[in-house]
Amino acid sequence: MNIQDIFDSMEYGPAPESANEAQAWLDSRGRAFGHFINGSFTKPGAGFESRNPATGALLAKLTQASQSDVDAAVVAARTAQPGWTGLGGHKRARYLYALARLLQKHARLFAVLETLDNGKPIRESRDIDIPLAARHFYYHAGMAQLMEDGLPGRAPLGVCGQIIPWNFPLLMLAWKIAPAIAMGNTVVLKPAEFTPLTALLFGQICQEAGLPAGVVNIVTGDGAVGEMIVASDVDKIAFTGSTAVGRAIREATAGSGKSLTLELGGKSPYIVFEDADLDSAVEGLVDAIWFNQGQVCCAGSRLLVQEGIAERFHAKLKARMDALRIGDPLDKCIDVGSLVDPVQLQTVARFVEEGAGDGEIYQPAVQMPDGCFYPPTLITGLAPADRLMQEEIFGPVLVSTTFRTPSEAVEIANNTRYGLAASVWSENVNLALDIAPKLASGVVWVNATNLFDAAAGFGGVRESGFGREGGWEGLLAYTRPVKTAPRATAIAPFAAPADPSSDNPLDRTAKMFVGGKQARPDSGYSRTIWGPKGALLGHVGEGSRKDIRNAVEAAGKAAGWAKSTGHLRAQILFYIAENLSARAAEFAARIDAMTGTKTGADEVEAAIDLLFTNAAWADKLDGAAKGVPLRGLAVAVNEPVGVIGAVCPPDRPLLGLIAAMAPAVAMGNRVVLLPSEAFPLAATDFYQVLETSDVPAGVVNIVTGAQGALSADIASHLDVDAVWNLSTADLDAAIEKAAAGNLKRIWACGLDGAMKGREALTQATEIKTVWVPYGE
Repeated sequence: MNIQDIFDSMEYGPAPESANEAQAWLDSRGRAFGHFINGSFTKPGAGFESRNPATGALLAKLTQASQSDVDAAVVAARTAQPGWTGLGGHKRARYLYALARLLQKHARLFAVLETLDNGKPIRESRDIDIPLAARHFYYHAGMAQLMEDGLPGRAPLGVCGQIIPWNFPLLMLAWKIAPAIAMGNTVVLKPAEFTPLTALLFGQICQEAGLPAGVVNIVTGDGAVGEMIVASDVDKIAFTGSTAVGRAIREATAGSGKSLTLELGGKSPYIVFEDADLDSAVEGLVDAIWFNQGQVCCAGSRLLVQEGIAERFHAKLKARMDALRIGDPLDKCIDVGSLVDPVQLQTVARFVEEGAGDGEIYQPAVQMPDGCFYPPTLITGLAPADRLMQEEIFGPVLVSTTFRTPSEAVEIANNTRYGLAASVWSENVNLALDIAPKLASGVVWVNATNLFDAAAGFGGVRESGFGREGGWEGLLAYTRPVKTAPRATAIAPFAAPADPSSDNPLDRTAKMFVGGKQARPDSGYSRTIWGPKGALLGHVGEGSRKDIRNAVEAAGKAAGWAKSTGHLRAQILFYIAENLSARAAEFAARIDAMTGTKTGADEVEAAIDLLFTNAAWADKLDGAAKGVPLRGLAVAVNEPVGVIGAVCPPDRPLLGLIAAMAPAVAMGNRVVLLPSEAFPLAATDFYQVLETSDVPAGVVNIVTGAQGALSADIASHLDVDAVWNLSTADLDAAIEKAAAGNLKRIWACGLDGAMKGREALTQATEIKTVWVPYGE
């Protein structure tokens, strides 16, 4: 093809990127790698191969880590951690800055090696992955410098086990390692089996930066190595990958006390309204689903188009698909590269073959290269409940359906078990910003897609996981309070006397409180509550799984509470405090009678104070506009988690109930409370206060009974979004294991920790990052 031909056809000529430097680096290492442990590379051992998925060519041989390798890496990290923390924020910042500079100095080598190993187009690895990885180290160098002032009272967790996927090998490494070591932790990281090479190159630049031995350790291997890390003596597990594996990690770490963040799968909606700039929306969609061949957890893989423009939009989209260039990922003119491995290629092809159903499949008529290539695919005519509209394909496959009204768009968009990201396209900013808060997702892009930055938190809700990466909120996952509140100790109910009797012959039935009404237990059983001197104080219902179900259903029906203003919620909490204060003497006497102490008056006063504190926060917990490098806004918005089940501490029956209820309700959540098992009558008295304090039905629900059984029931309920265990630590394992069903958030804490500072408010909110570009 000569110059005249190019001007006549306007076709792109080949623009290949040289792989010589990357190949030379591989040759310099003998194309065989061990692990990076304690600042040095181990000798290569038996293992597996890394191949170029576009050509099948062998790149290198990697070592499969053994248990002894993982143990050595954890010991190295554990040994190094006190000294690394002791350096202080400024010295850690200097190391992170050095790593950022070295990433920039070796940027082209990293980019080419990433493309060789992963199959993504060189334009993406060069212009997106590597600059963003460097940005994370620059940003977190600043966070290390600011830690002592910006995060007072917090300390590193210790040793972090980190497991990353193959779709963004270096970028995911940066997302994990940079905040961890900035906060004074040390790391044992496992890259994906398919794509370990840039992680090992990063190990080399750790040496060049003079990073102290043991701060960063990298072990290679398959999923069995990840299991070893999860089971090892680490203080935190950070995992990015599939929902199924995330669920298994939640179960495996149940009761271990290990901190956990999970960034899992997605089926993100891409919503196009009839007033959108259709050409811009088409270009955004190309980035949403064919970026990295659709191997992106937040890919806009579900296209929702308003019915009136669907035909025109699909026509424009098909024309754009026809122009996509597919081929050698090292060609700088290529739009769509190779899938990561033949296994992934087979998975994508099987999804389309088995799941398309009555949908219409469109693929551009292009000659597909040899290798792990799959054509860009559009499947239209699907119903929201169809398999491909519900399941993550993780490939260059877009599925589409239509909607008529904005409310229907929200309903379809939220009709998924995932909740990672969403895109909204409309020229009406009022419409876009009305829709964004209604979407069940951790990130919403307005007239944009796939915007990321180290300053803006990223993460999901529902089965897309929990925790945030990036920004100040991401640092909370790598730190802990310096002072940890002691966990509650078990308290046995007072036993019945040998000759039971009651001074009051008129029985008073203490019921449960469900949906704003007093409710008898479904079990038909009640428990007698005895005082310390043998007095019969009353009876409470023995709650069951059905009572939990009824309470959760009532909480679900009270969803309007989340939309109420902070001012309204504050007024109601103040009103509860007012009404409790009017009956302070009565509650104090009840507490003294149940517990046999003289602390009732102090406990009631502390409960009133706590109600006032959370009422004050109800309209004052601010979000933030993030300092992202964008002409626009990335706004972190505090949203309620949803329905929270709370297991109250056994020893302070009223104060513990308020500590669980007040911050959750203040932030717009609805609660199902399991009160003290030994001293439940303070809770059943308290619902009388709720009934007279304008609390909407279903916002607060109280189920009495055995905390062990009921906490597992509430943790396994799929319509519960979080569980707080302020009771004894022996309940943690069962709660965390049961919570794996829908991967709900778990907070286990002592009562004093729940009452002090912002920790409870943080646990009661979910950060949603809304990106709004503006300007011409």
